[in-house]
Amino acid sequence: MSQPLSHNPKKSALLLMDFQCFILDNFLSPAAAATVVNNASKLLGAARAVNMPTIHVNVSFRPGYPEISPRNALFSQLKESGLVAPGSEGAKIHASLAPLDSEPVVAKHRIGAFAGTDLERLLRAQGIETLIIAGVTTAGVVLSTVRQAFDLDYALVVASDACADPDDQVHSVLMEKVLSQHASVALTKDIESTFRQ
Repeated sequence: MSQPLSHNPKKSALLLMDFQCFILDNFLSPAAAATVVNNASKLLGAARAVNMPTIHVNVSFRPGYPEISPRNALFSQLKESGLVAPGSEGAKIHASLAPLDSEPVVAKHRIGAFAGTDLERLLRAQGIETLIIAGVTTAGVVLSTVRQAFDLDYALVVASDACADPDDQVHSVLMEKVLSQHASVALTKDIESTFRQ
């Protein structure tokens, strides 16, 4: 069962994860991609309106992909496909969610947002206690990040309609049965309303 929806906006941060063109264009239908970007954009606008910190998280590699082990089947496929070539259009954040200069962009080389990144340092430096999470895909970055953040004792709010997965059934099961054990799971419109309280 999902936890009650409550948080202190002054100690909260919005995490927008993997809203990159190569993911949206290759792993979601055009309709699903448009919907999830639209909802994430609403969250972003609401967070900016109340000066809530926003952190963008991206899959990113150096030229030659030295971070990718041949034993990592998923990322080896990404390397071979060229979908996330450093500096490519596909690696860019969707234009509707483009970060401001004041919004940090965390580069990650694995699925979860914390693995091998400075995300936790950024959050601790700003006194963040609650994470509001949106991302693609639900079974990828969202699941991995929620689980790690839960173990790090952050309070968590997951925007269910600002997350998406190639498999709608997987998305639903994760939201209803798994992520709801670690976080408040709510619709974008309901999360937005808490920003103004």
